[in-house]
Amino acid sequence: MRSAAAVSLPSLPPALRGGLPFLGHAVDFYRRPVDFLGRARRQHGECFRFPLAGKQVNAFIGPRAHEAVFRAPDDQLGARDVYQFMVPIFGKGIVYDSPPALMDEQLGFVFPALKDERLRRYAAFMQEEAESYLERWGDSGEVDMLDTTNEVTMFIASRCLLGLEFRKRLSTEFARLYKDLEGGINLIAFFNPRIPTPAHWRRDRARTRVVELISKIISERRAKNVEGEDFLQTLMSAHYQDGRTLTDDNIAGLLLALIFAGQHTSAVLAAWTGILLLQNRQYLPPIMKEQEGVFPTSEVTLERLRSLDVLHRAIMEAERMHPPLIMLMRAILKDFEYDRFVCPAGELALVSPAVAHHLPDVFKDPQRYDPDRFAPGREEHKQSPYTLIGFGGGKHRCIGMGFAYLQIKALWSVILRRFELTLVDQEYAPNYATFVVGPRQPCRVRYRRLQG
Repeated sequence: MRSAAAVSLPSLPPALRGGLPFLGHAVDFYRRPVDFLGRARRQHGECFRFPLAGKQVNAFIGPRAHEAVFRAPDDQLGARDVYQFMVPIFGKGIVYDSPPALMDEQLGFVFPALKDERLRRYAAFMQEEAESYLERWGDSGEVDMLDTTNEVTMFIASRCLLGLEFRKRLSTEFARLYKDLEGGINLIAFFNPRIPTPAHWRRDRARTRVVELISKIISERRAKNVEGEDFLQTLMSAHYQDGRTLTDDNIAGLLLALIFAGQHTSAVLAAWTGILLLQNRQYLPPIMKEQEGVFPTSEVTLERLRSLDVLHRAIMEAERMHPPLIMLMRAILKDFEYDRFVCPAGELALVSPAVAHHLPDVFKDPQRYDPDRFAPGREEHKQSPYTLIGFGGGKHRCIGMGFAYLQIKALWSVILRRFELTLVDQEYAPNYATFVVGPRQPCRVRYRRLQG
């Protein structure tokens, strides 16, 4: 007979049955990851494990489980070991290729770019880029919504982070290079980012060229003794604690890290925001009424963007229903205990916003689009910590979340006050083949310019 002490000892989380030799559950996982994780969660609860292509993955899905993962120290659950496939893009010694203390120091360089003084200038840039882009539309036509949001957010990122010179002269080339860099984020890279494949060759050539472009701007500014009002200038002036300045390669790597952290997720979230609103048009009148009250003139300011509470809730609901990152991973560096379970060092920990945001015990009627679930008096996301985790949580929550929300508000404020939109297609399904999950293309929208 087992003693009471033996019964209380921690054990491995419940394991999913089935799977293939070595591959484990990789086929189901990569085909329909959200359905796969959702079924497992319903069967085993908020913590379970499964083999995946030679790795053991421990899933944590539920507010309490999220808190345990996000609050764990870096020397126990680490992002660095999981995201090595980003090192060829960001560069040697940058972010995931640096010790935790140095990574924290590098991320600290970002904060000046996100202060209100800088964001006030960015708000004007966001309006300028959105209006300039939308002028090309003419009076009526059709566009692909994801292409539109990708292009506008890329122009905004170029203007705010890389500067006016870069935006005017190099944005078109940079967009092509960025696409090649994105192509280097794939399943092969997850297991070995240095395998010589055509996608990885294009990735490496693109990064070399990006460093050349940024180095040229840096040299021109220093030769002319000119200072820009952008994040590039912030990094040019930055120093490590030991007094070292950043090399051009360091600067390029940190700029790419910030753009990757914000641009693609912003583009995807902006596309889902519009698609869901157009699918649920009963929520448009309050948003338009808010636009009329907040914008007595057409000028977009930081304060006006922040006061768009109704639009903000629509973005939050898009984040809940279609989080751009459907899963977040950590390497288990030391045995990790949760409840009665212990997850061994050497395995992986996984959190899935896409599954967690549809838990009926957290969000009422989770399949229904309802931005008012975040309104005062309801605020379902505040009923317990770590419920809405589209931008992560804890220490490593995305520091660019505020910037992302601002540019989505700026873009949709300009669009909605100038155009009437209707959806062309019936289905706008998630594309799980991409690392950042947007709507499967084509996702077409028909527009007509408003008069007056």
